[in-house]
Amino acid sequence: MHRIIKCKTIEELIEVTGTVPGEVVFKKYFLSSAVQAKSLPSEEGAVSAIVQAPLDGNSIAAWIWSVEDFDSILRKPGMTIVRDRCGCEHIWSAGMTSFASGSEAQTTEILESYENGLESLGMNLPDHCIRTWIYVHDIDNNYAGMVKGRRENFEKIGLTPRTHYISSTGICGSPANGALVQMDAYAVKGDVSQRYLHAPTHLNPTYEYGVTFERGTRLDCGDSRRVFISGTASINNRGEVVHVGDVTAQAERMVENVGVLLAEGGASFADVREVSVYLRNAADYPKVAGMIEELCSDIPYVVVLAPVCRPDWLIEMECIAEIR
Repeated sequence: MHRIIKCKTIEELIEVTGTVPGEVVFKKYFLSSAVQAKSLPSEEGAVSAIVQAPLDGNSIAAWIWSVEDFDSILRKPGMTIVRDRCGCEHIWSAGMTSFASGSEAQTTEILESYENGLESLGMNLPDHCIRTWIYVHDIDNNYAGMVKGRRENFEKIGLTPRTHYISSTGICGSPANGALVQMDAYAVKGDVSQRYLHAPTHLNPTYEYGVTFERGTRLDCGDSRRVFISGTASINNRGEVVHVGDVTAQAERMVENVGVLLAEGGASFADVREVSVYLRNAADYPKVAGMIEELCSDIPYVVVLAPVCRPDWLIEMECIAEIR
């Protein structure tokens, strides 16, 4: 179950999140400032806090993923491990940072630490990691370092254009602890199948412009199918930005691209359970708010201030769909 909770104050948010049904396995706070992190409760498990100010007039929001049907649940610092009724283990990891020098070194250290953690659970990143979320402080200056660190790490563990990458969002967001890079991740171990989504009529392979992530992943596990759509912007199948300078037209192309990816994964917007939208400029929010509200009328969603990796991209979205 996915819920997006938006509040004026941290106290209100904490009170509301305490009423979420089931067991919370992953929680992400969207903050207006790093100062807010000091007032957040101390919590075990996969809990992430990132400075990406909500743009709807609220000062803080939270994305909460909870489960009700499971065999066991274990919470550790920064990690939640759930064993479901089908015998699969789901691992949510959150708030991973490093204080190495520079975004490249921080990305390398974060990934190596995550890989070591998976190894301790009898898992590895290429086979078991389904999704990552990578937040980069001052993305216009630090994104290239993150991309290089990730690419070199992936090459080291055998992920290349000839194999596959991992679905991901790489977006501007400031870790509350002052780091340059922060990562959250989701992995699964068990009787599952994965299929990577490409939408070649609308999008090009990411490696063609030097980055290393999949456009989307379909995960079949037990009696459910989840479709994870990576951060997707207004781009064509030649890797070009479409509708430069027009945020409304970019939003329309962005939604079109996401729709094609969902269809390839056997889903549609009717199956979407969570949407996150990222805007480069806060002043553009009124131009797209109505469109997003209409698209997500029955879907938990949040719109935050978070520049995309290219300056010409004004808006980006990601989502998760689920079919039982």
